[in-house]
Amino acid sequence: MIKKHLIACIAVVLITVLAKVGISKTSVTHVKSFPQKVDVPSPRDEKESSPVISFEFASEEIPVQHVKVSQRMKKYLKASSYEHIQTNRLHHKAARWFPVIEPILEQYGIPEDFKYLPLVESGLSGGTSPKGASGYWQFMPQTARSYGLVVNRSRDDRQNMRKSTVAAAKYLRDLYKEFNNWTLVAAAYNVGENSLKRQIAVQGHDNYFKLKLNRETASYVYKLASMKEVIENPIKYGFARRGESLLARDAQQPKHRVIDPITERNAIDALNLLRKQDL
Repeated sequence: MIKKHLIACIAVVLITVLAKVGISKTSVTHVKSFPQKVDVPSPRDEKESSPVISFEFASEEIPVQHVKVSQRMKKYLKASSYEHIQTNRLHHKAARWFPVIEPILEQYGIPEDFKYLPLVESGLSGGTSPKGASGYWQFMPQTARSYGLVVNRSRDDRQNMRKSTVAAAKYLRDLYKEFNNWTLVAAAYNVGENSLKRQIAVQGHDNYFKLKLNRETASYVYKLASMKEVIENPIKYGFARRGESLLARDAQQPKHRVIDPITERNAIDALNLLRKQDL
C-alpha cells in the first residue's frame, strides 16, 4: 500500500512539473513582426555560432571575398543595426506591408527580395523627395504615368501601395528584359536605365560590384542586402531584444518548450506502472 502511494506521489510530482514548468533544452520563440521566416537562435547557439560570411540579393551572391565588397557590406550592416537607428519602425512597417507586396511581385515574376526596395527608397513611408520622386516606391511623375499610375493635383497613385507596387513590378520586369540581371535591375531602378547602360558601355563590363558608379547607386545593392539581413535576423543586429513585440506571436500565450526526453520517459513509465497496479 505504501509503495502504491509512493509511486502515485512520484507520478503527480512529475506531471505537475511537466505541466507547469517543463524542462527545455531548446526554447522556440515565434516572431510576430515578420511574414517571412526569422532565425531566432537560443542564447547558447547565438554565442557559439560563427558570424555570417555570405549574403545574397535576388539569388545573386554578394562577393564578400573581395575586401572592398566586404568592407561595404559591414558598413551598411552597421548603419542598419539597432545601435545606429535606435528604432524598430522599419520592422513594424515590413510586417504591415510585406503581405501586400509579396504576392504582387510573385505575380509578375519579380524576386521576393525586391520587397526591400521600398524600405530603402522611402522607409515605406510614402513621402516625396526634393527631386519629385514620391510614394512607397519613389516614382518620378513621368515614370509613374508610363506604368499606369494617375499623378495630378487631385490624385497621386504613387501613394497607393497596391497600385504603386503593380507599377513597380511592371517596371522591374521591363528592366530585367533590358539587363538580364537582377542586381543590375536594382541599380537601374536607382540611377535610371539609360544612365546605367552608358556606364556599362563606357567601362566595358556589366558587373555591378566592379562598376564605377555614383555614390548612391554604388551603395544601393549593399543597402538592399543589408536591409534584408537585419529584417530577417533581428536578434543578430540588436532589434528583437529591445522590443518584446518582436518576440511573441501572442502575448497571452506562453513560449513553447521542448520537454527533456528523460523526464518525459520517466513520467510515462510511472503512469504505466500505476495503470498496471490499478491505481
